Amino acid sequence: MARPNKPRRLRFNPQVTYFKPRRVPLSTLTEVELQSDELEAIKLCDAEDLNQIAAARRMGISQSTLQRILAAARRKLAQALTQGKAIKLIR
Repeated sequence: MARPNKPRRLRFNPQVTYFKPRRVPLSTLTEVELQSDELEAIKLCDAEDLNQIAAARRMGISQSTLQRILAAARRKLAQALTQGKAIKLIR
């Protein structure tokens, strides 16, 4: 049996749910889904320039968990930007 997920403290709630390439209909695009904890990790580490230890404390998780979340988020963002995919924010 898998260990249950530890609740994460998420403070950022974006007003939008999609980002997509300009002049391309959403119906023709494939999507990359960015989870709310992944978005929070990107915001804390990249936008607010916190180190991983401080960001992990603010989210209430371990640094290694934050590192794993951050790696997944960055992989998804890189995929969307380089392959022209839409980014769907999951709340």
